[in-house]
Amino acid sequence: MTTEYSFSTGIRLQEILVTTLLREISIIDLGPKLRNLVYRSIFSRIGSSVYIQEGVKFTGTSSIEIGNGVRIFKGVRIDARGHKNNKIYLDNGVTIERNVNIQCLENTYIHIEQDTFIGPGVCIAGSGDIKIGKRCLIAANSGIYANNYNFSNPIEPIKYQGISRKGIVIEDDCWLGHGVTILNGVTIGEGSVISTGAVVTKDVPPYSVVVGVPARVIKNRTSKQRVNTKD
Repeated sequence: MTTEYSFSTGIRLQEILVTTLLREISIIDLGPKLRNLVYRSIFSRIGSSVYIQEGVKFTGTSSIEIGNGVRIFKGVRIDARGHKNNKIYLDNGVTIERNVNIQCLENTYIHIEQDTFIGPGVCIAGSGDIKIGKRCLIAANSGIYANNYNFSNPIEPIKYQGISRKGIVIEDDCWLGHGVTILNGVTIGEGSVISTGAVVTKDVPPYSVVVGVPARVIKNRTSKQRVNTKD
């Protein structure tokens, strides 16, 4: 029995028709209201006071849930297609800025919690679960990638060695600066600040200030003392 997710022809045709037509409607006031009204027929759930700008592309809408007061701007792509257990959940008050890409690869749950801001050009993708907590700030062009290719066998092509899928957790009230990269298996502790351009390859304790490639902790926000580290 295959575990791959597939749409019935009728449901997929309805989704293509609705999302393609509605994402081009840009009439002031009427556009978002009309989109929300029709979107209710194809999404898992869509809350009240949701603003979806024209030019947003959704795929796998039956696996996408949107809370109250969510704002999604032009050029965003949200794709939950690919596996029957995929799910994307945008909690109340989430803001998704322009040209963000959110994608489930396989058997994946992406959960963005209340009042979190996702800046322009951010990519959130993987085949491991991704959880981003409440009131987080993710700056432009950051990448959150919850999968990693295995490559231990030099004889076999990397493409066929499979992937690891440990997932990523970003706890509440974290700030990721411009161009930050978070890699598979990482947990970012609550209240942490990740400096511009950092590449985070291991867990970050709560309330840390982190810099560098690979990223390292230089300070704890609660003690206000620098941490001794070796480059």
